[in-house]
Amino acid sequence: MKTIEKISSLREQMRKYSLAAYIVPGTDPHASEYVTEHWRERMWISGFTGSAGTAVVTMDNGGLWTDSRYFLQADIQLKDSGLRLMKEGLADTPSIAQWLKQELKSGANVGVNPEMFSSNGYAALQNELQDADIHLIPVDLIEPIWVGRPALPTTPFYIMDLKYTGKSVMDKLASLREEMAKRHADVYVISSLDEIAWLFNIRGTDVDYNPLVIAYAVVTKSEATLFVMPEKLTADTMKYLVSNKVAVADYECIINAVKKIDANDAVLYDGAKLNRALWNAIPKGCKKVECASLVAQLKAIKNEVELEGTRKAMKQDGKALVRFFMWLEQNVGKQKLTEYDLMIRLKECRAEGENFMGESFGTIAGFNGNGAIVHYSADEHNCATVQEQGMLLLDSGGQYMDGTTDITRTVILGEPTEQQKVDYTLVLKGHVALACAKFPEGTRGVQLDVLARQFLWQNGLSYGHGTGHGVGHFLCVHEGPQNIRADLNPTPLQVGMLLSDEPGVYRAGEYGIRIENLVAVRQGECTPFANFLEFETLTLYPYDQALIQWDLLSKEEIDWINAYHQKVEDELTPLLNDEEAAWLREKCKKY
Repeated sequence: MKTIEKISSLREQMRKYSLAAYIVPGTDPHASEYVTEHWRERMWISGFTGSAGTAVVTMDNGGLWTDSRYFLQADIQLKDSGLRLMKEGLADTPSIAQWLKQELKSGANVGVNPEMFSSNGYAALQNELQDADIHLIPVDLIEPIWVGRPALPTTPFYIMDLKYTGKSVMDKLASLREEMAKRHADVYVISSLDEIAWLFNIRGTDVDYNPLVIAYAVVTKSEATLFVMPEKLTADTMKYLVSNKVAVADYECIINAVKKIDANDAVLYDGAKLNRALWNAIPKGCKKVECASLVAQLKAIKNEVELEGTRKAMKQDGKALVRFFMWLEQNVGKQKLTEYDLMIRLKECRAEGENFMGESFGTIAGFNGNGAIVHYSADEHNCATVQEQGMLLLDSGGQYMDGTTDITRTVILGEPTEQQKVDYTLVLKGHVALACAKFPEGTRGVQLDVLARQFLWQNGLSYGHGTGHGVGHFLCVHEGPQNIRADLNPTPLQVGMLLSDEPGVYRAGEYGIRIENLVAVRQGECTPFANFLEFETLTLYPYDQALIQWDLLSKEEIDWINAYHQKVEDELTPLLNDEEAAWLREKCKKY
């Protein structure tokens, strides 16, 4: 069925419910970044495959809202769909609410599936439309028209051994209940898949790139219940859950279970994650306690076992990157290689590593101008050929039982231009400045963001994405609540948190440069003035010295780079054969 036919079917359903518009967000009932096929409703109705976007259909019009990462892609994929590309972030692009006010008459009804909206997102949209007398109607119109809709995955989940997690389920539940007690909560309803996976020490294959299990959970002062499809249970996992005093219920029973919560209980939830359908199910008599996810806060602070596991994963990752870039040098120009070929080869190199479980996200391999597209995605039929002369940006990561990796390296094939060397070195200076930061306890990421940007700003350059995101432990490569970016985020950086350090600069149509390592917050010195924290750099792979303009660096910056390269050589050499070790030694030579 063509997109325009799907939209026509949707409009037939809209007439049945007297709806003037219908909104289809690109998410799922769990507020996930990556969505399993069953819930790719926006992708199905619009034909747009980007990870971020919302479709809005009226009886005679329609639009697709997405950000600058996907303008080019959306423009192509929306052709002949009847949906207009709405470029978020541009001054002349109205928000969805503003557009609906322009398009619809007073008293109009707008349909939404409350399972696909967070409680807060639903309330915010409702409030925005209220002054125009436009009403939200909770209804699912995609289910009746999606012929051949993929089923939810039923592959059984598996258990994470204590040697990887460092903390048992019962210990985690005890910590969670302590936090619940501080907020005087009797019941906690959890919908985020990564939080559930962490809390119960389980992993699965339900979602691309993230080892997650589709489930809900409800935790009370004395009980914990996992809501999961029965097909996903085995005798071993059932025994494991029972031994940890975790009850099991059918995934489909979550709404009824929430409705049966005692009306005298205080129910805690994260309004940015809990979907509106579940929020509506909470009995009216209950006290609703909204706060940022308690599990996310606990999960963000990695224990020593998780940190040591991540260090082990970095060694496997570094070994894979040595083999990949060595292969690239030996073969570029001698055989036809596309960006897609590079993505396949890099995955093969990682797959040789111990405890490798898959990629942590879709590899970004951007050659020359494609590297300037921040979230570029090549595929087999739409990708550039990698030549002997040019710049390659490679952003990739692996999932290991030990931990999650995410690294970006920009390399030059052939000879760099002076502009490329200056740009690369300015990015590197910011990258090193952040890695070397020492900051008092209580510091937030927003306070450190400028360290990575300062040298670019001084030269009239900048970048639009954040400088750092939180990273999970064999979980989501993007996790909160911590980050390093210009947006105000009240979360302080704490010992044990993992973040990325990834400044960049992008010249449209020419090339992109990004340098990314993962860092862990660790204890620094304690002085009469403050308890100071600092970063430990975990990623292990050298920078491209052919791109470094050394005279732009201070002695301290050069010393740090030399010390980092020595660490890379020391850590990776025992994992390499003689030829690989010699190649790495050359890449890590001291300046």
